[in-house]
Amino acid sequence: MKLSQLRSRCRPHLWYQLYWVVYLIWFFWLDLTVTAPKYIIHSPLDDLIPFNEWFVLPYCSWFLLLAGVTAALWWCDTASYDKLCLTMFSGMTFCLIVYMILPNGLELRPAVETLGRDNPALRIMQLLWKADAAVNVCPSIHCQSSACMAMAFSHSKLAEGKPLRKALAWVWAALICLSTVFTKQHSVIDVACGLAVAFVWLPVAYRRVRALH
Repeated sequence: MKLSQLRSRCRPHLWYQLYWVVYLIWFFWLDLTVTAPKYIIHSPLDDLIPFNEWFVLPYCSWFLLLAGVTAALWWCDTASYDKLCLTMFSGMTFCLIVYMILPNGLELRPAVETLGRDNPALRIMQLLWKADAAVNVCPSIHCQSSACMAMAFSHSKLAEGKPLRKALAWVWAALICLSTVFTKQHSVIDVACGLAVAFVWLPVAYRRVRALH
């Protein structure tokens, strides 16, 4: 690929990723300032879901999904990449605004000493809990962004005529959503609200795609 072609790919689409600077500053500022959430999120269904530390693996795979889908769409399908940025970044912004207006948190995490076991997954889970306070949880950005990535990929040229790839994207996103409740990082309410934020953009971002079919 010629240098001029590479530059054309980088401008302006790659600069959308500067949003992450805004997001990270905003998110961690909220994480540090919201120490006593006003609203505790809980559903009776949360009590029926057992804690399973091995779900930390699909939970952390969110970073791989994010990097992989974003890079692949940026390189191969600019239109789908743009839609991903629109749906994901606007939804994440909405979630952060909700956290500011309605500071919320969880009281679901188990005491490690009561579990009676020790393994690598549990140690990773403890590190995650130390780094990520149980605040700013509803809507779940983990679930909102996972759904946006699966949606963008499944509508892209990379998945056109390839049902297995589409299925893989949605199964991966579903595993990430499930992992948030099994690791007690989120309530089922957070998951439902996060998915609602993602799917509200479906008729907006993909209206033209549906019309073609």
